[in-house]
Amino acid sequence: MAFRATLPGSNMMKWFGPAQQRLSVLSFTLIQDNVGKPNMQFDWADRVYGVFKRSTRKLKDNGYQALPNSYCTRWNTRELKFARTVIFTVEEINRDTELLPGVSLGYRLFNGCGSENLVQAAVEAVNGDDSKGCRSHIQALLGHSSSGVSEDINSILSPLSIPQVSHLSTCACLSDRRRYPSFFRTVPSDHFQIIGIVQLMKYFDWRWFGIIYANSLYSEQGTAHLIKEAKKRAYVLNTHYTIRASSSNVVLLFMSLSLTKSLLSKMDRYKITGKQWLGSEAWITQVDLASVKRKNVLQGAMGFALPQSSIPGLAEFLLNFKPADEPESAIVKAMWEMFFDCTFSSSNISTMCTGTEDLRTVSNDYTDVTQFRAENNVYKAVYLVAYALHALLQCKNGSNPTTGKPCVNKNEVEPKLVLEHIKYVNFTTQNGAKVFFDENGDSVAQYELVNWQMKEDGSVDIVNIGGKVQTKKNTTIVWGGNKNKVVRSVCREPCPPGTRKAMNKLKPVCCFDCFECPEGTISNETNSPDCLICPPEFWPNENKDKIPVLQRNHGALLTGFGCVGVFLSLLTSVIFLTHKETPIVRANNSELSFLLLFSLTLCFLCSLTFIGRPSQWSCMLRHTAFGITFVLCISCVLGKTIVVLMAFRATLPGSNMMKWFGPAQQRLSVLSFTLIQLFDGLK
Repeated sequence: MAFRATLPGSNMMKWFGPAQQRLSVLSFTLIQDNVGKPNMQFDWADRVYGVFKRSTRKLKDNGYQALPNSYCTRWNTRELKFARTVIFTVEEINRDTELLPGVSLGYRLFNGCGSENLVQAAVEAVNGDDSKGCRSHIQALLGHSSSGVSEDINSILSPLSIPQVSHLSTCACLSDRRRYPSFFRTVPSDHFQIIGIVQLMKYFDWRWFGIIYANSLYSEQGTAHLIKEAKKRAYVLNTHYTIRASSSNVVLLFMSLSLTKSLLSKMDRYKITGKQWLGSEAWITQVDLASVKRKNVLQGAMGFALPQSSIPGLAEFLLNFKPADEPESAIVKAMWEMFFDCTFSSSNISTMCTGTEDLRTVSNDYTDVTQFRAENNVYKAVYLVAYALHALLQCKNGSNPTTGKPCVNKNEVEPKLVLEHIKYVNFTTQNGAKVFFDENGDSVAQYELVNWQMKEDGSVDIVNIGGKVQTKKNTTIVWGGNKNKVVRSVCREPCPPGTRKAMNKLKPVCCFDCFECPEGTISNETNSPDCLICPPEFWPNENKDKIPVLQRNHGALLTGFGCVGVFLSLLTSVIFLTHKETPIVRANNSELSFLLLFSLTLCFLCSLTFIGRPSQWSCMLRHTAFGITFVLCISCVLGKTIVVLMAFRATLPGSNMMKWFGPAQQRLSVLSFTLIQLFDGLK
């Protein structure tokens, strides 16, 4: 392996901004000579070019006295891990005697310190420049991790029909075959992740959520696609989002890993709790984001992650790495010094590095071998080129079995032929990963729905709770804010029955208003757009959500019973009037009897006043009239009862009680009780 570090101070291609200074570029090149390890001889060798952004560039201002120069600062350990994964995969392929018999894959890896150097490395791979005099010819290029840089690189490769395979560029915009005809990727397009996020919103009924995004191709394109899909389902995203002031309880953080780290570091000073965080695949499995300070912030975070995979032998390969494996690489020595806080040069300040330190004793992105997610995409990308070459070099009866075209020998391989065969590739790697592409150059979409379950010490368990659409059964989910149930996130709760829904033109569609139905109207549905007018003879209940069932037959029942009562009272009166001279009628006090029948007739007639829409005056009249007539009726009954009691007492010898309750007293008692009720009802 040869590592080539570009010189600090390079100021080429300055028009590429910071958003493009990301991660790595890998290129695969077929070298038509015997190139490989000194102890390995092959009839023909394939060389792999790799450029990784294992460091971050910092500009140095010269006060406008000279051109500003730059120098490399912080090292990117995750990109070193990707580079070592490429080396591991290449060596594994070369040990396979059936995949590429008589052909070997070699590699060249470059450190890209700054976006201009990343693109410069891609141009160098295309041109085949080699300072060691090796004649090379690129057949395929692997990279880049950033969607923005991949877009720029493909603008160079597509006119030359050179295939490009990315392991982490997820922007859905790269699926446009008219603009990027030679672009492929072993990572799913963001289109599928966004569909999954929208389905997750539907599953948990999150209709009002905020989104935080950055000024980058990955973030902006993903956010635009998400808004488009959410509007189809009447979900609302708040892109002008103030985390602490917003009523949204669900927040989607759709940014790259580096920008997410920067944002969270600035959020540590604020006490932002109670939010349900959703993350994109770029950072949702990054355990180093967890800390004690962020326990109440990221607890319960959820998102779709690249599936975890097992790559036999890769963990040991990564952890057994020593500087002695690459004695001429200054980059390896610099990273080793960073890992163990030591130095290979004489110093009185730092500890001297021995080169035998154990990587298992340090913790960083490179040494984290508990899960392989993005590394599996790198693994598949290397195998993709190998299988495309394998299919290209097949020959049966003078023609290629895949395309039916004439056979091609290893000296006639061209990038456009490799590109043609990549489209038809369909294979399964040694770890069981299946690789094939659709018409847009996208691989099969597979995700794991993961949940952050943080511990008291600030560490986190990233638990797989389901697939793309729904959660696993019998799986414990931790929710944001340490809630024990699904977080509720709506701009406005649904309008209940008895109210109507009205859209507010100054607010998003889900931030509607609810107004109570006017008098005489009802709404019996949730989020009803209108209130229904009740028929004239009906009126709503107190909640204005229905017409009482009894009220619908109330008028008919009252009229029926009232008419029957009036008829019976009048019939009895006619009978009494016809037989008024008979002893039984005369003994029954005919005067009180007729008054009682008259009051009963009025009581039955008063029931008819309860039919129809009530008003203030009708309510006063009906209650007063019924009260007076009813008291008159009861007074008559009371008077007749007293007369009967007196009659029984008067049978005793010497009793003269009947003179105390004669007809005059009976009339007076009835009149007195009735007047009392009359005065009470008029108050």
